[in-house]
Amino acid sequence: MRWLVGWSSTAVGAAGSAGAGGSAGATGYDGETVQPVGSQLLWGDPDPLWAVGDWRPDEVRVVTADPQTRIAVLGICGATDEQLRVGLFAARGGALRHLTAWPGSYTAVVQVGRRITVCGDLAGARPVFHTAWAGGTAYATAALPLADLVEANLDFGHLAALLAAPDVPAALDDSTPYDGVKRIPPGHALILRAGAREIAGYEPVASLAVAAPAADPDRAVDGVRDALVEAVRTRLAAPRHVPGDGIDPGPVPGMGPAERRAARGMPVPGIGADLSGGPASGTLALLAAGLPGMPGTLLGHGTGAGERLLAVTFNDLAVGGRESELERAGVLAANPRLHHVVVTGGEEVLPYAALDVPLTDEPGSCLVSAARHRARLAAGSADHFTGYGARQVLDAHPARLADLLMDRKRRHLVRPVAAMAKADGSVLVPARVYAAARRLSRTSYRAGVEGLAERLLRRRFDELGGSGGGAGGAMEASLAVLAWAGPGPAARWLTGEALAEVSVRLQASTQRSGIGPGQRPGDFRARAALARQAAEVRVLEQAAEIRFQRLHAPFLDNQVVRACRALPEALRVRPGARAAILRTVLEGAGVSGLPSGWGAPTQALAVSAARAGLRGAADSLLALFDTPLLAEAGLVEARVVREAVRGAAAGEPLPLDGLAGLVSLELWLRRLLARRGTCWTGTPARQRAVPAGIAPQRGALGGAGAVVRRG
Repeated sequence: MRWLVGWSSTAVGAAGSAGAGGSAGATGYDGETVQPVGSQLLWGDPDPLWAVGDWRPDEVRVVTADPQTRIAVLGICGATDEQLRVGLFAARGGALRHLTAWPGSYTAVVQVGRRITVCGDLAGARPVFHTAWAGGTAYATAALPLADLVEANLDFGHLAALLAAPDVPAALDDSTPYDGVKRIPPGHALILRAGAREIAGYEPVASLAVAAPAADPDRAVDGVRDALVEAVRTRLAAPRHVPGDGIDPGPVPGMGPAERRAARGMPVPGIGADLSGGPASGTLALLAAGLPGMPGTLLGHGTGAGERLLAVTFNDLAVGGRESELERAGVLAANPRLHHVVVTGGEEVLPYAALDVPLTDEPGSCLVSAARHRARLAAGSADHFTGYGARQVLDAHPARLADLLMDRKRRHLVRPVAAMAKADGSVLVPARVYAAARRLSRTSYRAGVEGLAERLLRRRFDELGGSGGGAGGAMEASLAVLAWAGPGPAARWLTGEALAEVSVRLQASTQRSGIGPGQRPGDFRARAALARQAAEVRVLEQAAEIRFQRLHAPFLDNQVVRACRALPEALRVRPGARAAILRTVLEGAGVSGLPSGWGAPTQALAVSAARAGLRGAADSLLALFDTPLLAEAGLVEARVVREAVRGAAAGEPLPLDGLAGLVSLELWLRRLLARRGTCWTGTPARQRAVPAGIAPQRGALGGAGAVVRRG
């Protein structure tokens, strides 16, 4: 893991003269000086900033105008030092948005005197967290270091909301799994002035009262192409890195160099990409292979070394049905600039088969399939492109049908509704979908959130639909999400106490001033879905991490997200829109000859794999929930979850996404409580997050987070 951490304190004086080469630290509760473990100091007191973890040299840049005016950029950023300097001078006047408009994926921190500005991203893949500490505010791009710093306990209300309503921003609000550690919303920046904090948005939000100006579809698709090409080019232009020392330690009987490298858990030098056969990964692989610069060549290693891009396809031998997907990947890999590698996996890499996962910053449903992803990524390159986020930024959320009705664009509903009717085989689909979209277009945000609070309180989950392998089909799932807010797939298994806690959180959110998202329901739901996916990708990157490897998800870059948001809704809602847009993007970049079936849906294969994994791991899951920590926390009853596991393994139509969330959260809690050490050093030794463990929760969950908070 890699993160940055710093703080803004109320202290002034001689310590304030310490520069990037000076000492930094702060006095803790017991008089010790605390500093992050394994860190490099970027600048010193009174408002120090550290980079922690295995950052590459080119991923950390600091540009200084004077001792009190500087900018640090961590990550992949396409701006030159001169552009950073110009941006720094503009930020000195208070401008923020331009700090987020360079190509790449990065976090920018600006210091102007005692004012610190930390910019989060639009998707939420590079979040910013903060907490009150030592009379000021500490901030970081990871929540666990801050939880260690203030010795935070678990926020059980947040964990309940994570299961009951994971896609509802009002339920999660700005909380994290750690009590007292807060999250900056996507599209916002944290501004600190001598310890005092302010959260400011830097992105304009579409008005609910005024229709958005009509966008030209061709120009919008050109914008997506330009943003994607620039995102890929920025990564190709970065210095290449040889994993470790790049030296093969010697022969092993029966193993070639590639096998020895894989056995050590080392990626291949150079640049590669996923090639699943789907349009997102295929687009990135073809763009990276087609742009000038010989993607696989390492600087100083000769012009003939690895000039082809390594394309990795995963073939699941335990679950069939991937033949057409593999065939499409093979056709794409026929490109002479690609070197195709097929990674096979059997029952040992099915979801739930390997549950010994590393500790991640936050919990995520992908923990149950981390070993599956790690098997694929272990065959990848030091810099590896993935298509994560494409579905969320390009596809139309079903709630966008209500946006079209609000803008009096009824004719654009014809094609998506006809496609649903054809897939469902029912003549009643058009009327049901239109009625649901019309009802949503006339429902206020407050009414939508209060309606969900009431549903949770009364345990009304009949309309959960078929998400993740549950009952119903695609049309039922679409109808279920034609609302401002809906329950999560795991909500049906929570205790009444946990659901009541989430209901209270929702009702409290509607009573705050400035109620409402200030945008249309479809756009609001799409942004929430993107934030949820970005959080999952962040957890997956940590859980399946291969040493010396960097995963790149260009679809989550700020500039790509902005370009995709400019796509007109009428274009998004067409069936097969994502594949058509990416086909146009590739044609505009000079890539043609895509295989037939380009863009065919593959989600059913993931459901089949999850169900097969559940059947094979049923006994170990039942043992996991024999005495679960989730039950100690008052979130579930162990008996209820064990019955759900048995039912899902037997083939009952239960939402598999919900079970994945329950299992992942249980695994994460166990890993968190079993950890040793802390993210900080000091004398005497520091405590760590959740020092008291999980005390059995009885009574209101709302009081669970109040146990032993310091700071």
